[in-house]
Amino acid sequence: MSSSAAPVIGTPVGSPKHATKPEDFQHPQQEQLPGIKYSVNDNPPWRKSFHKLNHHSPTETVVLAFQHYLTILGSTVMIPSLLVPMMGGNNADKAKVIQTLLFVSGLNTLLQTTFGTRLPSVVGGSFAFIIPAVTIIHSPKLMAIQDNQLRFMQSMRAIQGALISASSLHIVLGFSGLWGILTRYISPIVIAPTISMVGLGLYEYGFPGVGKCVEIGIPTIFVIVLFSQFLKHIRVRDIPIFELYPIVLGVAVTWAYAHLLTISGAYTHASPLGRQHCRTDRSHIIGSAPWIRIPWPLQWGAPTFDAGHTFGMMAGALAALMEQSTGNFYALSRLAGATPPPPYVISRGIGWEGLGILMDGMFGTTIGSNVSVENMGIIGVTKVGSRRVVQVSAGFMLFFSLLGKFGGIFASIPEPMVSGVFCVMFGIIAAIGISSLQFVNMNSSRNIFIIGFALFMGLSVPQYFSEYRATAGHGPAHTHALWFNDIMNTMFASGTTVVVTITVVLDNAMKASRKDRGLLWWDKFRAFGADPSNMEFYKLPFGLNKFFPPPV
Repeated sequence: MSSSAAPVIGTPVGSPKHATKPEDFQHPQQEQLPGIKYSVNDNPPWRKSFHKLNHHSPTETVVLAFQHYLTILGSTVMIPSLLVPMMGGNNADKAKVIQTLLFVSGLNTLLQTTFGTRLPSVVGGSFAFIIPAVTIIHSPKLMAIQDNQLRFMQSMRAIQGALISASSLHIVLGFSGLWGILTRYISPIVIAPTISMVGLGLYEYGFPGVGKCVEIGIPTIFVIVLFSQFLKHIRVRDIPIFELYPIVLGVAVTWAYAHLLTISGAYTHASPLGRQHCRTDRSHIIGSAPWIRIPWPLQWGAPTFDAGHTFGMMAGALAALMEQSTGNFYALSRLAGATPPPPYVISRGIGWEGLGILMDGMFGTTIGSNVSVENMGIIGVTKVGSRRVVQVSAGFMLFFSLLGKFGGIFASIPEPMVSGVFCVMFGIIAAIGISSLQFVNMNSSRNIFIIGFALFMGLSVPQYFSEYRATAGHGPAHTHALWFNDIMNTMFASGTTVVVTITVVLDNAMKASRKDRGLLWWDKFRAFGADPSNMEFYKLPFGLNKFFPPPV
């Protein structure tokens, strides 16, 4: 009786030239993404270098920074355009709020990149605060006000008070170091699905917005993908312009195309919504914006404080806190070629995030701040993670926020184009989360269960809360304790919060080796002084480390 043995992977089959080795079936783990052009501390040149191997445009830093400015405009315009009409505000009010949000975003970006984590993080309005803001706007007391302008002012003051109170959560957890201690229970099994959910959880701001005017939304996606992926090797004067500037070039091309459609009369017989979303002259931002205006604290009047509003906004702040600490900072460090930020650095960044939310409340931006997801996506596309570029982009934010008419020109980009940019940028962040799984044993059924279960619930639970609210007019938590309702309905409407909660609990409750959990990769970066790279990327400027020494 004869028997045949099953083939073994890696053994030669047929001709020797077709033989494979075990390593042919896997890729090496890489702590840094390959091909990064400028890391955190690298600075693109300001002036032209005529060296044959370093022939750069004299405006490279400025154009890269302007690209970040164009991208942050998407959420900066979209959020006030959503909230201000609900509050009873008119176009002039919307233009002032956009200017204020852009001004405060510039300040927060400078503070975070200089004294916070020191990563190239553009800080802008956070979608995590929209639900508690809408809850405040729709409160019976405010909705009972008949005069629209008075209702706008009272709603703004209520949101300001809630933001000022909610900022204490970040400030206390951050500067006390407590959040840094809590992050020690986080592993790549937590980080990977959390980062992915940060991108995937914003799907409603992607193609649904493109669909409002597909003839300019889809070309925006097509052109950006074409420039950034298929034409990235084309060089003009030795500069890969399509790889470095896909947003600037893509927006310019599609905006010119959209304006051509507008002036040619393509939307003359379109529906009112079609004209509103497709025409390039219907934003009313340029005409409503003042020529020069300097935002100032308490410009809308003294904030008002309400316990119910505060609890709801704190729930939104906690959701933003989880995205900030467990997602965006880790994703940004990987995209920019830095080491994983130590807990001390995460905690420091959260503290400055709290001061940013406090400024949002003081100036009246209608929304709290967070690291901009779409701007992180730009770093992933261009492979430019320079801190200097982001700080120059903050200068653009401040400059154009003061000169309202000029800023309004760029802020009038049609919403479907903005959503087209979101489709590409948010998708990159989702993929960055998946890439972190290379440090985890994905042959472990335990890990597969945790990650799969968390991702599904992160999408499914918020969908349930959304459908329940649409049907019943209120969230599933509907008790006599309004503060409890606000917390529960806000927290579990965030897919990121659901993912973090599930992964942290299961990853720490279910036994596994540190190697299987991917912690061996992080262990060498946990202590600030354990790796010299930590000091290189995250030390404070101006010798401030002497006065605020990191823990050993």
